[in-house]
Amino acid sequence: MCPEHHRNPEDHKRSFKQLWLKVYTSFKLLQNLCIREGSVDEQTIIDILTRRSYEQRRQIAFEYERLAKKDLVTALKAALSGSLEALMLGLMKSTAQYDASELKASIKGLGTDEEALIEIVCSRNNEELVEIKRVYKEMFKKELEKDIAGDTSGDFAKLLLALFQTKRDEPSNVVDYEKIDEDARCLYEAGVKRKGTDVGTWISIMAKRSVPHLQKVFERYKSYSPYDMKESIRKEVKGDLEKSFLTLVECFENRQLYFANRLSEAMKSKGAKEKVVTRIIVSRCEVDLMKIRTEFKRQHKRSLYQTIAEHTKGDYQKALLSLCGGDD
Repeated sequence: MCPEHHRNPEDHKRSFKQLWLKVYTSFKLLQNLCIREGSVDEQTIIDILTRRSYEQRRQIAFEYERLAKKDLVTALKAALSGSLEALMLGLMKSTAQYDASELKASIKGLGTDEEALIEIVCSRNNEELVEIKRVYKEMFKKELEKDIAGDTSGDFAKLLLALFQTKRDEPSNVVDYEKIDEDARCLYEAGVKRKGTDVGTWISIMAKRSVPHLQKVFERYKSYSPYDMKESIRKEVKGDLEKSFLTLVECFENRQLYFANRLSEAMKSKGAKEKVVTRIIVSRCEVDLMKIRTEFKRQHKRSLYQTIAEHTKGDYQKALLSLCGGDD
């Protein structure tokens, strides 16, 4: 018998309430996105879009278009501006769509936003990178690797393209101590031990080995080198390649701590690097933002919520705090 027949009456009530909520929020958006006497009810927009999942926002957008006969994203662009607009439009994309859009923006036009490129490519796992590549092709009708190869060069390009090949080993229950020792020795001999750096060996190991394996490799590396892996990277390479390798190592060690530190760095001065804050909050809000909050408090001795409240303002601040989800 179909499980539907065994459904509790309470489940039907919940489903009805969910359906009602979806339609109600659509009407609210329809009502409040209208500019009345030169003003827009940003608070209602923030309340609705920051307190729903992407799937719920997608359903709201569908209902909005059906009722209003116009696209919700277009309406948001007309109603909002600045950092709040960027944040709200980001929430209307899935995580992979948002990452793909940010990568496209980072290599579009004159100059490359290497900071964004490194942050996204070097912090995502195999599964995430595969999905980003698929969505990028779907959205822009181009191969992401080709676009990146055309916009970067040298060893920096080689590292990014190696990561996009998604050949990283999956974690294994078997610890291969011989391989750990061999990789640690190879990293040392390709860098600190010699004059000049065999970057190809570093790329191969860091782009292909599993994260738990690399964590053990970096620990073992200390028995060969007078410097730890991050110190060695700083000594051996510079520029975007240095930043990329450091990002990889930091994410291998603790990805949520990496993002917590990025957020802290973006909000160190009186203002905030709003582009960076927006990118991290939007891209991680349905992935691991709660863990990032925990790491932020542990590392910086104050909550992410308090830091956002101190370094941002206005409706943008309200939206960020709502997505942050509470003080710690």
